[in-house]
Amino acid sequence: MPPQQRQLSLLQECGFTWPRPGVWSWPPDAHIALALLVALPVWGALGLFLGPHLRAPAGWLAWVSLVLVQPLLEELVFRGLLQGQALRLVSANGQPRRLGPLTMANMLVTLGFVALHLRAQPLAWALAVALPSLVLGHLRERTGSVWPAVLVHAFYNAGFGLTAWLLT
Repeated sequence: MPPQQRQLSLLQECGFTWPRPGVWSWPPDAHIALALLVALPVWGALGLFLGPHLRAPAGWLAWVSLVLVQPLLEELVFRGLLQGQALRLVSANGQPRRLGPLTMANMLVTLGFVALHLRAQPLAWALAVALPSLVLGHLRERTGSVWPAVLVHAFYNAGFGLTAWLLT
C-alpha cells in the first residue's frame, strides 16, 4: 500500500477524520443528543448527594485543563489511538468482536481509562468514569471519529466543574 493511502487509513482507523454524520447536522445524531441530555440529571444527583465533597477547579488554568486539555488529550489517546487500534486488532472478518451491544475494543479502552483515573482519584470516583467512557467509546465507533467524543467529554467535564463550583 502506498504511504499516502496507509497514512489516510491510519487517520481513519484512529478516528482523526470528520464524523459521519457531521457533528453540527440537524437534526442532531440521537446518540450524541442523548449523551448530552443524560448528563443533566447526573450533575443534579452529584450535587445533591456529593455536593460538599466536590472540588471546583481553582483558577482559569484549571478550568482550561478540565474543559479543553483533558478531554482533547484523553480522547485522542484513548478513543483515537487505543480504541482505533483495538478495533483493528480484536476484529473477526472485518467486524469488531462484541459482548452484547459493546465492542471488546470499547471495553478494553474503558478499563485503561478507569486505570488512568485511579492514579489521581479514589476507587469509587475512578469507577464512576467507566459508564461515561463506554458512552464516549460508542460515539467514537458510531461516528467513525473522535471529535464527537471530545465535545461530549468537554461538556461532561464543564458540567461537573460548574456543579462543583455552584456548590462551593
